[in-house]
Amino acid sequence: MNVTTDLDIWTLILGASLVVKAVMLLLIAVSFLSWMFIFSKWFAIRRARVQTEQFEREFWGGGDLNLLYQGAVNNRHTIGSQERIFEAGMREFTKLRNQRSTSEASDLVDGARRAMRATYQREMDHLERHLAFLASTGSVSPYVGLFGTVWGIMHAFRSLANMQQATLAQVAPGIAEALVATAIGLFAAIPAVVAYNRYSHQIDRLSIRFESFMEEFSNILHRQAVK
Repeated sequence: MNVTTDLDIWTLILGASLVVKAVMLLLIAVSFLSWMFIFSKWFAIRRARVQTEQFEREFWGGGDLNLLYQGAVNNRHTIGSQERIFEAGMREFTKLRNQRSTSEASDLVDGARRAMRATYQREMDHLERHLAFLASTGSVSPYVGLFGTVWGIMHAFRSLANMQQATLAQVAPGIAEALVATAIGLFAAIPAVVAYNRYSHQIDRLSIRFESFMEEFSNILHRQAVK
């Protein structure tokens, strides 16, 4: 027996039992989806951060709020999350102020704050999309791979049951086939865990910026309402 040839990675995968092959295919598919979500989420968070910084520069640059609002309305499909929050609050504030039945400043600000909060929840839900998949991949994949390994080891020892004498050359390929499943499980889990932790931290920072903006913008609207 040529042990070097038998322990080639592709030979091990092709020589594995049906159950172990199914586990490997599942883990490879999960890893592919995980990497796809990792890259798409990286672009989404980076775009959200750039758009937020750009809008904050415009907002705190002393520009006219009505012009900013009109620009947000005209470019509703391309603006960032924070600008959508601003647009929702400004739209509700303007609508309530134009209604004769609503004259209290607190009512105007509360209405705008509720509108901003609803938009904030939608934007956060969009930013957090697929994070749960990354978390599940990171926590479950090693155990799925371990299941494949245990099953493969059982299969390897059962195949040796009828042999009078088992040598290392006979045992090694079967054990190696089983361990490949654990390796693939770790390959799927480690990037998912790293990406989940990093992206969760970045989204939390964006969330804090959005909430701070809502409070500060509410104060601005309150000052305008009492004029």
